[in-house]
Amino acid sequence: MRELTVHHKDHNHDNNPADGSNWELLCLYCHENEHARLLDESVRGRDSRTQAAATFNPFADLKTLLQKDPD
Repeated sequence: MRELTVHHKDHNHDNNPADGSNWELLCLYCHENEHARLLDESVRGRDSRTQAAATFNPFADLKTLLQKDPD
């Protein structure tokens, strides 16, 4: 859990809606990769924000997994 960090989906750190819709939890490595990808795309002259976002959510069931009783 301590390896998780908050990522702004639109890369705008001033966009902090109360419902958290601009945030996602990423591990430190995925967060670093996301920012590196953005830089790579800008070097290539492409805007990565116009490309389809990833839909896989590795933490989708995290709450349930953390609530399970150990066997």
